[in-house]
Amino acid sequence: MVDAVADPAAARAAALDEFRSGGLVVLPTETVYGLAVLPSGPRAVDAMFRRKGRSDNRPVAVLVSDVDQARTVVEPGPAFELLVAAFWPGPLTVVTTRGVGFSARLGGDQATVGVRCPDHELVRALAAEVGPLAVTSANRSGRPTEADARSAAEALGGDLLVLDGGPCTGAPSTVVDVTADPARVLRAGSIGREALTGIGLVLGDD
Repeated sequence: MVDAVADPAAARAAALDEFRSGGLVVLPTETVYGLAVLPSGPRAVDAMFRRKGRSDNRPVAVLVSDVDQARTVVEPGPAFELLVAAFWPGPLTVVTTRGVGFSARLGGDQATVGVRCPDHELVRALAAEVGPLAVTSANRSGRPTEADARSAAEALGGDLLVLDGGPCTGAPSTVVDVTADPARVLRAGSIGREALTGIGLVLGDD
C-alpha cells in the first residue's frame, strides 16, 4: 500500500508502472475506491472482471483526465456537453455513444460507454499520463462499495497495488444516460434530479 497523501509522487510513479505493465490498481476517487486498469490491454480487463467476481456482460466505466480526453472516448452531443460543463470534474458518469476511435473492450454493450472526470487530482494526472482508465468499484460483486483503502484491499485480495488516499465520501456518482431521449438517470447519486434539470437538462422518468 502506498500513501498517496504523504507521498503523491511515489503513488503516481508506482501506479504508472503498474498500469504500463498491464496490472490492476486500487485507487481513491472523491466517491468510492475504484479498481482500475488500462483498457487497451484485454488481459488486464479480463483480470479486473475476475478479481471483481463479475460477469463481463455488465460494462465498466472510463475515467478521463478532462473533457478533451473524454471526446476521444465518446461521440459528444448537446446533452453530454451540457452535463460535463456543469458538473465535471465531479461525481457524474455520463453514458453516451462510444467514439469510433475507442475500441477497448469494457464488457456489456459495446455501442455505449460511461465516462467520468473525477474530482481527484491524482486520478486525473494518471489518466493524463497513460490515457483513459477502465474502472469499477473496488469491491466484490454484490458487496457494499468501499470508502477506505484498507477495506478495499481486504475485499479484493492483498496482492494488488493500493493507493491510500484517505477516506472517500462513500456516495456513488450519479449516472445519466444521454442516448435516451429524454435523458434518464440510471443511478441516483451525489448529484440529484433537481440539480440536473436546473441546468436545462430534460429528464424522463427513471
